[in-house]
Amino acid sequence: MVIQKAAVIGGGSFGTVVANILADNHIHTVQWMRNDDVARSINEQHSNPQYLPDVSLNPALTATTDLLDAIRGAEVIFVSVPSKSVREVVSSFSAELTPEQALVSTTKGIEPDGFLLMSQVLAEICPDNPVGVLSGPNLAKEIAKRELAATVIASENSDLRRNIQEALSCPYFRVYASNDLYGVELSGALKNIYAIVSGFVAALGMGENTRSMIITRSLAEMSRFAVALGANPLTFLGLAGVGDLVVTCTSPLSRNYRVGYAIGQGKSLAEAVDELGEVAEGVNTLRYVRAKAQELSIYMPLVMGAYEVLFNGANPRVVAQGLMTGEHASDVEFALPRCDI
Repeated sequence: MVIQKAAVIGGGSFGTVVANILADNHIHTVQWMRNDDVARSINEQHSNPQYLPDVSLNPALTATTDLLDAIRGAEVIFVSVPSKSVREVVSSFSAELTPEQALVSTTKGIEPDGFLLMSQVLAEICPDNPVGVLSGPNLAKEIAKRELAATVIASENSDLRRNIQEALSCPYFRVYASNDLYGVELSGALKNIYAIVSGFVAALGMGENTRSMIITRSLAEMSRFAVALGANPLTFLGLAGVGDLVVTCTSPLSRNYRVGYAIGQGKSLAEAVDELGEVAEGVNTLRYVRAKAQELSIYMPLVMGAYEVLFNGANPRVVAQGLMTGEHASDVEFALPRCDI
């Protein structure tokens, strides 16, 4: 099936980037948002002044504040609102969906009740509709400038994977496919925590050796958590895992990194979030993952240390220092077993 109409639910930076790529690829695309002024600017000035003020959008992209109008007739609906709003927004239009309409989440977060990933929330609300997840090292501002990037579409539905690859692939944006929906989505949610850690480590002036240690041990910690929850640790070696982790832990364009950097400069969590002016999913994800790690007795020193820094005023240096001692001393925990012939 060739996608002829798509809807993007959300007016943020990444939702706008996805909508613009779809429009560039000659797919009739409608973007929904709550803000009348931003919708009018997209329609009349072809610009999102709130999130991508310096980017010229495809004139064919249309915006609306009418949610039902946006999703009506769309073969695929990209859900790009903050995680705390996903259930409310999708529930408001779920009764209008036909079984052929697919839902693709671009939101990297966790719903605390039941520790649900966004695909699980979508599947719960819309059990008859195909569900997928888009995740990877995708800084919206770079993609908006048409700099080379790639992402992963994960779904158990092979037709949906193929359709999204065809709809979003273009000379500057490549889409890879995976059937490990849970692993890809869990990667995208977890890495936001470690971007915060990397941010305050950078603000403290620690060296490249420290940064490398933090990123690498973050990957080990993510994998350990994922395996405990039933995901495939090999997924974390791909774009949605190590690829997304590296970019969010090293780039000042990363919202979570910027929150961590501000905290490393001595600002409070509230001041850091206010200064950002956007949603940093890693802050809430940290709360939920810490609780789940404690519940399942999973060794996650970075998560525990980051929580103490953000919510209890601990010195950020203790997070890095805490890696120098502890229970686990093996480097690679999930290597394949050796076969002696």
